[in-house]
Amino acid sequence: MRTDAQPRVAAGPDGRPPFAETAYGRRKLRQESAARAVFLAMTLLMVAPLVAIVAHLVVEAWPALSLEFLLDVPRNRMTEGGIWSALVGTIYLVAISLAVAAPIGVLAAVYLNEYAKDTWFNRIINLAVINLAGVPSIVHALFGLGAFVYAARFGFSVMAASLTLAIMTLPVIIASTREALAAVPTAFREACWNVGASRWQTIRGVVLPNSISGILTGIILQVSRAAGETAPVMFTGAVLYKAVERGSLFPYYLDDQCMALSMHLYVLTTQVPNVAHAIPYATAVVLLGSVLLVNAAAIGLRVWLRNRKRW
Repeated sequence: MRTDAQPRVAAGPDGRPPFAETAYGRRKLRQESAARAVFLAMTLLMVAPLVAIVAHLVVEAWPALSLEFLLDVPRNRMTEGGIWSALVGTIYLVAISLAVAAPIGVLAAVYLNEYAKDTWFNRIINLAVINLAGVPSIVHALFGLGAFVYAARFGFSVMAASLTLAIMTLPVIIASTREALAAVPTAFREACWNVGASRWQTIRGVVLPNSISGILTGIILQVSRAAGETAPVMFTGAVLYKAVERGSLFPYYLDDQCMALSMHLYVLTTQVPNVAHAIPYATAVVLLGSVLLVNAAAIGLRVWLRNRKRW
C-alpha cells in the first residue's frame, strides 16, 4: 500500500483541473487591471494640478519666506515688511469664532440627534441646517453686517467679524457632529438604558466618548474655511492696515478692527502698487500652510482617537 503518493484531484468536465485559470477569469483580471489603471490616472489628474500650483507658489515666494517675514509688520505702505499683524488677526478671528460656534454646534447636534422627536418642526430645523451649510459667504457677510455691526451695535470690530464667522461655520459643525453621533451603534445606548442609566448619562458616558474623534475633526476642519474667508471679515471687522507692535501677541481688543491674512492678500494683489513680487506669494503660502497644518493636525487627531476605540 502506497502512503507517499500525492492525492489525485478530479478533473473537470473539460479534462482540466477544477481550479485552473479559465478564459473568463483571465478576462475579469484584465478588466480589473484596466479599471485600476483608469482610477489611478484619474487620481493623478486630480493631484497633479494641486501639486503644480503649490510648487509654483513656493518657488515664487521663496525669496521672501523667512522667520523675519512672519514676525515683522507691514512697512512702507505695505510694500515691504512682513505679515505679523494679519497673521495674529486671523488667529484672533478663528479662535473666537470657534469658541462660540463649537459648543453651540455640538449641543444643538446632541439635541437634534438624541432628544428631538421626528416632528414637522424638527424636520424643518434639520432642513434649515442643511441649507445654511451651503449658503455663500457673502450672504453671511451681509447678515453679520446687519445683525452684529448695526443691530447689536458691536461696530466694525473683531467681535462682529468673529461672530459672523461663527454663524457661517455653525451649520457645518452641527451636521458633522450629528453624523459622528449617528455613527455610534444604537446597541450601545440600549445597553446603558437596560442597566438603568438615564439618557444624559448615556450621552455623556458612552455616546460622546465614542464620537469625539468625528466631532473634533469636524470642528478643526472648519478652521480652514474660517481662515480663508474674505467677505465676512471684510464687511464686519477687517481693515486694510492697522499699526501694531512687531511680535506683539495681543495687539487687538474685541472692539478693535483687525487685519486678516485673506483680506491682506487681496489688498496686496489689487490695491498696493510697487509691492515686492514675492510678498503676495509668500502671504499665500503662509495662509495655505496654516490651513494644511490644521488639516494635518485634524487627520492625526482622528487617527489617534480612532485607534483608542474598542469597537
